[in-house]
Amino acid sequence: MSALSVMGGTRKPANPLRVALLWGLGLVLAVIAAIVSVKAVASGQGPDQPVRAYLDALQAGDGGRALGALHAQVPSGSAALLDGAPLRDSMSRVRDLNVGTARPAANGRESVPVTFTSGGKSYTSSFLVEQTGSDWVFFPRWSIVPDQLPVLQASVVNSSRATINGTAVNMPSGHNSFPVFYPGSYVGSLPGEYFAASPVTTVVSQKSSTESMSLDTKATPALTTALDAKAKDFLDQCAKSASSQQRLQPDCPFSYSTDNRIVDGSIAWSITQYPSASVTPFSGQWTVSPLSGKARLTARQIDLFTGQVSPLNVETDFIFRVNLSVSGTTITMTPVLG
Repeated sequence: MSALSVMGGTRKPANPLRVALLWGLGLVLAVIAAIVSVKAVASGQGPDQPVRAYLDALQAGDGGRALGALHAQVPSGSAALLDGAPLRDSMSRVRDLNVGTARPAANGRESVPVTFTSGGKSYTSSFLVEQTGSDWVFFPRWSIVPDQLPVLQASVVNSSRATINGTAVNMPSGHNSFPVFYPGSYVGSLPGEYFAASPVTTVVSQKSSTESMSLDTKATPALTTALDAKAKDFLDQCAKSASSQQRLQPDCPFSYSTDNRIVDGSIAWSITQYPSASVTPFSGQWTVSPLSGKARLTARQIDLFTGQVSPLNVETDFIFRVNLSVSGTTITMTPVLG
């Protein structure tokens, strides 16, 4: 029994062929894994890699990560457009974004072109990259060559505020400088009930450039309509007062002179043409162009030489100026007479 137990517990010798096949399979898998790893590193460390990382950060609205990838200096100015929603908005109008093939540049550097369209126009941004080390000994590590961010110089007529890429920004004395990323599309406007500037778009495509954005603020139809209504009310009240006071030369924009005698109680004034207001900027203020219209006078007159009584019916032109003040939703229009 003891002999049989010993014989039953004896292992069979390993098959040399099977062992060789297992070792061969393991070697093949290791080689495949190495090739895959090498390709992954090589593809992730090409000259275009830092540019792609930078563009990904822009699209995510991550200004800090974008600035780190770009290694750029930030010029003085407002940082309102360098992160978050306004940065994401700047990329929302950048279409057909394509990172091209790197091309040799001076001093061993490479130039990576990025093409895109915005507003139906084609643009190209160029990024200069250089080697800053290596991974796995064999693969160069690339980085964007440091430079300076572009600057958007914005101005707005008669306002200390504006909106750029959906964000309210301060505009001291109607001007401000905004360091911005590129590529990007920046839309400025001034919304308002009484004064507004239509949207203006500026596309930034190059580093270290200075782009301009001018917002032309104008009076809105709501303001001119309100001024027309105030002018009408003023003139109607003036005509009513002149008629009740029986005055040919009232304290109004209109008047009439004659050598004839006017029959008492016969004077009646009315407005036949009301002014249309036009508001324009001047020296940092808003001015209303002179208002013009027509008034009609009816009365009965007596010729001093013949004593004959006859009807008087004349239409007279008038013109006058007003001072304008707008505070919030309150409009004050003060006529200037005399």
